[in-house]
Amino acid sequence: GEVLKNLNKFYKRKEIQRLGAENGLDARLFHQAFISFRKYIMESSSVSADLHIILNDICCGFVVVGHVDDLFPFFLRHAKQIFPMLDCMDDLRKISDLRLPPNWYPDARAIQRKIIFHAGPTNSGKTYHAIQRFLSAKSGIYCGPLKLLAHEIFQKSNDANVPCDLVTGEERVFANEDSRQAPHVACTIEMCSTNTPYEVAVIDEIQMIRDPARGWAWTRALLGLCAEEIHVCGEPAAIDLVTELMYTTGEEVEVRNYERLTPLTVLDYALESLDNLQPGDCIVCFSKNDIYSVSRQIEARGLECAVIYGSLPPGTKLEQAKKFNDPDDPCKILVATDAIGMGLNLCIRRIIFNSIVKPTVNEKGEKEIDSITTSQALQIAGRAGRFGSSFKQGEVTTMHRDDLVQLKEILSDAVPPVKAAGLHPTPEQIEMFAYHLPDATLSNLIDIFVSLSQVDGMYFVCNIDDFKFLADMIQHIPLNLRSRYVFCTAPLNRKEPFVCTTLLKFARQFSRNEPLTFDWLCRHTKWPLAAPKNIKELVHLEAVHDVFDLYLWLSYRFVDMFPDAVLVRDIQKKLDDIIQIGVCNITKLIRASQSAAAPGTAEAVSEDFPLSKTQKDARVASDHHGAASTEALSIAVEAAGLRRAKSSRPSRLDSRQEDVKSYGRGSLANRLLREGLLTQEMLRQLESEWQDQHRNGRYGLGSKRDDQHSSKETRKKRK
Repeated sequence: GEVLKNLNKFYKRKEIQRLGAENGLDARLFHQAFISFRKYIMESSSVSADLHIILNDICCGFVVVGHVDDLFPFFLRHAKQIFPMLDCMDDLRKISDLRLPPNWYPDARAIQRKIIFHAGPTNSGKTYHAIQRFLSAKSGIYCGPLKLLAHEIFQKSNDANVPCDLVTGEERVFANEDSRQAPHVACTIEMCSTNTPYEVAVIDEIQMIRDPARGWAWTRALLGLCAEEIHVCGEPAAIDLVTELMYTTGEEVEVRNYERLTPLTVLDYALESLDNLQPGDCIVCFSKNDIYSVSRQIEARGLECAVIYGSLPPGTKLEQAKKFNDPDDPCKILVATDAIGMGLNLCIRRIIFNSIVKPTVNEKGEKEIDSITTSQALQIAGRAGRFGSSFKQGEVTTMHRDDLVQLKEILSDAVPPVKAAGLHPTPEQIEMFAYHLPDATLSNLIDIFVSLSQVDGMYFVCNIDDFKFLADMIQHIPLNLRSRYVFCTAPLNRKEPFVCTTLLKFARQFSRNEPLTFDWLCRHTKWPLAAPKNIKELVHLEAVHDVFDLYLWLSYRFVDMFPDAVLVRDIQKKLDDIIQIGVCNITKLIRASQSAAAPGTAEAVSEDFPLSKTQKDARVASDHHGAASTEALSIAVEAAGLRRAKSSRPSRLDSRQEDVKSYGRGSLANRLLREGLLTQEMLRQLESEWQDQHRNGRYGLGSKRDDQHSSKETRKKRK
């Protein structure tokens, strides 16, 4: 008991905690080391003689002879056994010191570069002017955020008789037939070379330097490209940060401001019904389910629509864009996600936001649903009325009346300035860490690196969750560190199980030194594949396309182990055509998916606007307990308001009663009517009862207790 008491006294001493910190033990490591040290003393039968004597002196109260502080050398020795990095903490701190990123690029520092910032909103011609300079230069590099953008500049350059190569993670296309490097190159930003000298470099969408996952690539390009002129294009919100970063390299920034070339008007009315759609309209949704739902409702009205969302292959996106842009094609409506924000030239007359809330992932990796940012709203809204298209001005509105006021507020807000630029540990830094910590896993190495890293206030370390996810997934496979690092930087969506298991199989076969052949890949993906018969099959084909992308990406890093890139590219093009067939018939696929699902299940796609989770719950409650439940209708009416962002203001009583008129016959009510669970007479009676209850104060505004009572009742019913 005396030993334990003195150990706890040792742990709580501020002096000891300070000594621990000086030796590399932050609060977390200090705590873990102490727990282990205490366990060693209390449970070990063979404590060393010198430690035994010190403990004895302390416990016997020989203050002159022994004090709890005398335990520190023994504690530190134990801590170094469980945390080997403590022995080389100074070296590790030097390796993970990220305070002077400009010094990582000596070739760029050896020349005096001219920086020109082309600042302006979407559709202001800022990128056009930068590209004109790129085309007139003797040599140049274009760095963009998307394959589609790199491909567009590659095409434009070669069409202008300026030989230009294309370099993306999955593809290399040479302008010269003999595969000699052309003086110009268009690439995705992660692929740019910081060793090759150019006359002109263009860095597009510079505001993405703040991106939590990819920002490091813009930082690397801005600080590291060896070009006499660097033309940076993007939002004015990034001007101050770029100027500050260039001040540290001793380079001045010339700012050229651009105004939008065509007017953009925010309408004073919402669309409210798909019956009000007009040619050139684009409905923007923030989930695939909403895309499916809205596109089916449009086609049910006898209209054709094109569909574009993020996980579609680039070829399919381009085909859908072409179909929508073609004045001779009967397709006059586009349904898209925010994937249209950049990379596609579209002839849009009016942007209609189906919703102004978007699912996001916060810094902790937790899912949140929040209003779109001003930057996102401007990027999307700005696609309307593109200069040079058949529409001389753009319009923007919302699907729902309640969202329009908030959209106006969002669009009128100033875009907050970009505060910091992303950084990411390099393979060389991780290799040096591994030299000092040979027994640590790659995931642990990254964790230790980030925890020890020191960054200047103008920088932040990018989110490494995807990297760690892959590192943990392939940890059990024997690979050398450099190969392991490459596999962990593979661009894949970790939410796609088929793609993740394929990467695992690639790594396993790679570790056995067995090449991944075309035949092996065909067996694994069950190629050849048929056109999809339902949405599930379409989603699987998209995942197979991503697997082919993954193979091609690895084939450029491990040529001998992924030898059949040419054959894989051929079948990927065929797969793109198959996916295009599926997307052109998307409403048939949705119908097939619905008929396969049991009638009345939550998975069925709504005939009206998509259901929120609360509406689905309300439907389940009403299915179980009869449609004529006042509770069910009140939940349906309440739920209708949940399309608004969580920050929207509470409605007044009179607008609530207006809600009953507009929403009472909305999606849930319509479905109950269709399914024969509710008659028009019952609906009128329920509306009347709901309004009576409102007047009597049962659902009065601010009556939190009644709201809680109502939700408890609903929960009971669901049980």
